[in-house]
Amino acid sequence: MSDLAPLAEAIAVDPLVVHPPDYHVFHKFIERCKNLPAITTAVVWPLTDVALSGAVEAAAENLIAPILIGPGSALKALAAKIGVDISKFPIVEADTETKAAVTAVAMCRGADAVQALMKGSLHTDELLKPAMARDTGLRTTRRVSHVFIMDTPAYARTMLITDAAININPELEDKIHIVQNAIDLAHALGIPEPKVALLSAVETVNPKIQSTLDSAALCKMADRGQITGGILDGPLAFDTAVSEKAAAIKKLASPVTGKADILVVPDLESGNMLVKQLVYLGGAQLAGIVLGARVPAILTSRADSADTRLTSCAVAALLHYATHPAVKV
Repeated sequence: MSDLAPLAEAIAVDPLVVHPPDYHVFHKFIERCKNLPAITTAVVWPLTDVALSGAVEAAAENLIAPILIGPGSALKALAAKIGVDISKFPIVEADTETKAAVTAVAMCRGADAVQALMKGSLHTDELLKPAMARDTGLRTTRRVSHVFIMDTPAYARTMLITDAAININPELEDKIHIVQNAIDLAHALGIPEPKVALLSAVETVNPKIQSTLDSAALCKMADRGQITGGILDGPLAFDTAVSEKAAAIKKLASPVTGKADILVVPDLESGNMLVKQLVYLGGAQLAGIVLGARVPAILTSRADSADTRLTSCAVAALLHYATHPAVKV
C-alpha cells in the first residue's frame, strides 16, 4: 500500500530503522471494503495537499463518496496545483472553517444521508465543537471517544489504543463508554471477542493510583454484564499486556496478558505518548476514528499521510456497515 521511498530515506538517516517494517494489518481492512458501497462522507475543509489528495485517493479506492466542504475556488485551485480531479465530487460552499464544520454536522443530522465525517486541514476542536453541541450536534447516549488503530510490526495482532485524543482525564463513568466503544469497533474490524488490557503502572490494585481502582471496577462491571463483547483484565502494565514472556516472569496468568487487542490508557497524556513512541521508535502505522456519535468521524492529524487517511476511511466504512446489517461485511 505504501511507497517504499520514504522508508528507504528513513533507513538512510535514522539508525533506529534497521529493516523494512513488516506491516500486516491495514491492508486487510481495505480489502474487506472491496465489495462494500462507498460511504457518503462530508470532508471538512480539505485545503492542504495531503487532506485533499487523501480524500480523492479514498474515493478512487471506493471507500468514500466525498462531499467537499469549503471555498470552492480555493479547492479547485488546490486540485489543479496538486494534479487531482475533483470535478465529479459535490462541493458545498463555506468560507470559514467554522461554517464548514457546522454545515457538515447539519448534513449528518439531516436528510442528506451523510454517513461519516472526515477532518481536513482544520483544527480538531473546530470540527468537534459543533459535532458535540448538545441540541444541534451528533451526540448519542454514549460518551464520544477516539481510537487509534495501530499496525505495529513487532506485534502480531491488531492493536487499538484508546483514548489518546479526546478525553483528557476520564473518570470511571467515561471509561465505561470508552471501553465499550472500542470493543464495538473491534467487532466491526473482525475481532469477535477482543482482549482488553486496562493499563496502569502496576498489576496490583493500589488505592493511591486511581487507574488501578478504575481497572478493577471495569473488570467487575464486565463480569456483571455492564460491559459486553470483550474479555477485560487489569490493571496491567504495558509490558504484561503485550508480552507473554513478561507476564510469565511476573507470574500473571490471564487470557489477556501478552495477547491484548485493545489497550485502554489511564488518560490522554499517557496514551498520546504511547502512540507516538510506537510510531517513531517502533515504526508503527496508525489510523484514527471517533466513536460514540451518530456517524463515525475520521479524525486524523493535519500531518498524517494519505495512506493513514485511506486506512481511516476503510475503518469508518467497516464501522458503518457493522451497524447497518443489510449490507454484509
